[in-house]
Amino acid sequence: MSNAHDYDFTRIDGSRLALREFQGKAVLVVNTASECGFTPQYAGLQKLWEQYRDRGLVVLGVPSNDFGAQEPGDEAAIAHFCSERYAVDFPMTGKVQVIGGGAHPFYRWIAETLGEDAAPRWNFHKYLLGGDGELVAMWPSKVEPLSAEVTAAVEEALG
Repeated sequence: MSNAHDYDFTRIDGSRLALREFQGKAVLVVNTASECGFTPQYAGLQKLWEQYRDRGLVVLGVPSNDFGAQEPGDEAAIAHFCSERYAVDFPMTGKVQVIGGGAHPFYRWIAETLGEDAAPRWNFHKYLLGGDGELVAMWPSKVEPLSAEVTAAVEEALG
Protein backbone atom coordinates (compact mmCIF):
# COMPACT_ATOMS: atom_id res chain seq x y z
CA MET A 1 0.00 0.00 0.00
CA SER A 2 1.41 3.36 -0.93
CA ASN A 3 -0.61 5.91 1.05
CA ALA A 4 -3.69 6.46 3.22
CA HIS A 5 -6.01 6.49 0.21
CA ASP A 6 -5.46 2.75 -0.11
CA TYR A 7 -7.37 2.03 3.12
CA ASP A 8 -11.04 1.61 3.93
CA PHE A 9 -12.93 1.87 7.20
CA THR A 10 -16.51 1.07 8.09
CA ARG A 11 -18.53 4.16 9.00
CA ILE A 12 -20.21 4.27 12.39
CA ASP A 13 -23.53 3.56 10.60
CA GLY A 14 -22.08 0.38 9.04
CA SER A 15 -21.54 1.69 5.50
CA ARG A 16 -18.16 1.63 3.75
CA LEU A 17 -15.80 4.57 4.03
CA ALA A 18 -12.91 4.55 1.56
CA LEU A 19 -10.22 7.11 2.41
CA ARG A 20 -9.78 7.65 -1.34
CA GLU A 21 -13.16 9.47 -1.15
CA PHE A 22 -11.14 12.27 0.43
CA GLN A 23 -8.58 12.60 -2.36
CA GLY A 24 -7.63 16.26 -2.71
CA LYS A 25 -8.72 17.03 0.87
CA ALA A 26 -6.73 17.26 4.07
CA VAL A 27 -7.90 14.69 6.62
CA LEU A 28 -7.34 14.85 10.38
CA VAL A 29 -7.64 11.27 11.66
CA VAL A 30 -8.18 11.05 15.42
CA ASN A 31 -8.64 7.92 17.55
CA THR A 32 -11.37 8.80 20.03
CA ALA A 33 -12.95 7.51 23.25
CA SER A 34 -16.03 8.61 25.18
CA GLU A 35 -14.74 8.11 28.73
CA CYS A 36 -11.28 9.68 28.54
CA GLY A 37 -9.83 12.79 30.15
CA PHE A 38 -9.25 14.04 26.59
CA THR A 39 -12.89 13.43 25.53
CA PRO A 40 -13.70 17.19 25.71
CA GLN A 41 -11.45 17.51 22.62
CA TYR A 42 -14.53 16.43 20.65
CA ALA A 43 -15.68 20.06 21.00
CA GLY A 44 -12.45 21.35 19.45
CA LEU A 45 -12.56 18.75 16.68
CA GLN A 46 -16.12 19.79 15.83
CA LYS A 47 -15.12 23.47 15.79
CA LEU A 48 -12.07 22.72 13.60
CA TRP A 49 -14.36 20.79 11.20
CA GLU A 50 -16.85 23.66 11.07
CA GLN A 51 -14.10 26.21 10.53
CA TYR A 52 -12.25 24.40 7.71
CA ARG A 53 -14.60 21.91 6.02
CA ASP A 54 -15.60 24.37 3.29
CA ARG A 55 -11.90 24.73 2.45
CA GLY A 56 -11.40 20.96 2.19
CA LEU A 57 -10.65 19.61 5.68
CA VAL A 58 -12.23 16.37 6.81
CA VAL A 59 -12.10 15.43 10.49
CA LEU A 60 -12.40 11.67 10.89
CA GLY A 61 -13.10 10.23 14.33
CA VAL A 62 -11.97 6.64 14.88
CA PRO A 63 -13.41 5.23 18.12
CA SER A 64 -11.15 2.75 19.89
CA ASN A 65 -11.23 0.90 23.19
CA ASP A 66 -7.46 0.24 23.17
CA PHE A 67 -6.44 2.65 25.92
CA GLY A 68 -7.86 2.18 29.41
CA ALA A 69 -11.03 0.54 28.02
CA GLN A 70 -12.41 4.08 27.70
CA GLU A 71 -14.68 3.34 24.72
CA PRO A 72 -16.84 0.48 26.04
CA GLY A 73 -20.00 1.29 24.04
CA ASP A 74 -21.10 -0.05 20.69
CA GLU A 75 -21.41 2.12 17.58
CA ALA A 76 -24.96 3.24 18.38
CA ALA A 77 -23.95 4.33 21.89
CA ILE A 78 -20.86 6.14 20.57
CA ALA A 79 -22.85 7.96 17.86
CA HIS A 80 -25.51 9.00 20.38
CA PHE A 81 -22.89 10.23 22.88
CA CYS A 82 -21.01 12.27 20.27
CA SER A 83 -24.16 13.79 18.82
CA GLU A 84 -25.88 14.60 22.13
CA ARG A 85 -22.85 15.71 24.14
CA TYR A 86 -20.71 17.48 21.50
CA ALA A 87 -23.03 17.96 18.47
CA VAL A 88 -20.50 16.01 16.37
CA ASP A 89 -21.40 15.80 12.71
CA PHE A 90 -17.97 15.05 11.23
CA PRO A 91 -17.48 11.51 9.86
CA MET A 92 -16.92 8.73 12.39
CA THR A 93 -15.84 5.15 11.79
CA GLY A 94 -16.94 2.05 13.60
CA LYS A 95 -14.88 1.06 16.64
CA VAL A 96 -11.49 -0.43 15.74
CA GLN A 97 -8.16 -1.37 17.28
CA VAL A 98 -5.44 1.19 16.63
CA ILE A 99 -2.45 -0.58 18.20
CA GLY A 100 -0.92 -4.05 18.16
CA GLY A 101 -1.23 -6.94 15.75
CA GLY A 102 -5.01 -6.57 15.53
CA ALA A 103 -4.79 -2.89 14.64
CA HIS A 104 -6.80 -1.61 11.69
CA PRO A 105 -4.65 -1.75 8.50
CA PHE A 106 -4.46 2.08 8.33
CA TYR A 107 -2.82 2.18 11.76
CA ARG A 108 -0.53 -0.76 10.91
CA TRP A 109 0.53 1.20 7.78
CA ILE A 110 1.44 4.19 9.96
CA ALA A 111 3.51 2.02 12.32
CA GLU A 112 5.19 0.17 9.43
CA THR A 113 5.90 3.37 7.49
CA LEU A 114 7.04 5.62 10.31
CA GLY A 115 8.00 3.12 13.02
CA GLU A 116 6.28 1.97 16.19
CA ASP A 117 6.91 5.36 17.82
CA ALA A 118 4.37 6.84 15.40
CA ALA A 119 1.58 4.56 16.65
CA PRO A 120 -0.98 6.17 18.98
CA ARG A 121 0.05 6.20 22.63
CA TRP A 122 -3.39 7.13 23.96
CA ASN A 123 -6.84 8.35 22.89
CA PHE A 124 -7.09 11.51 20.74
CA HIS A 125 -3.78 11.01 18.92
CA LYS A 126 -3.99 13.04 15.70
CA TYR A 127 -2.67 12.41 12.18
CA LEU A 128 -2.97 14.98 9.40
CA LEU A 129 -3.06 13.62 5.86
CA GLY A 130 -2.47 15.78 2.82
CA GLY A 131 -4.74 15.74 -0.22
CA ASP A 132 -2.41 13.16 -1.78
CA GLY A 133 -2.94 10.70 1.10
CA GLU A 134 0.51 11.22 2.58
CA LEU A 135 1.01 11.79 6.30
CA VAL A 136 2.07 15.41 6.82
CA ALA A 137 1.93 15.82 10.62
CA MET A 138 0.98 14.08 13.84
CA TRP A 139 0.36 15.14 17.41
CA PRO A 140 -0.03 13.34 20.72
CA SER A 141 -3.22 13.45 22.77
CA LYS A 142 -2.28 16.49 24.82
CA VAL A 143 -2.17 18.75 21.75
CA GLU A 144 -5.57 20.42 21.43
CA PRO A 145 -7.33 20.36 18.04
CA LEU A 146 -7.50 24.19 17.95
CA SER A 147 -3.88 24.69 19.01
CA ALA A 148 -1.72 26.99 16.91
CA GLU A 149 0.41 24.08 15.68
CA VAL A 150 -2.58 22.04 14.48
CA THR A 151 -4.36 24.97 12.82
CA ALA A 152 -1.12 26.12 11.14
CA ALA A 153 -0.54 22.63 9.73
CA VAL A 154 -4.16 22.43 8.56
CA GLU A 155 -3.82 25.84 6.87
CA GLU A 156 -0.65 24.69 5.12
CA ALA A 157 -2.21 21.38 4.04
CA LEU A 158 -5.19 23.23 2.58
CA GLY A 159 -2.90 25.54 0.63
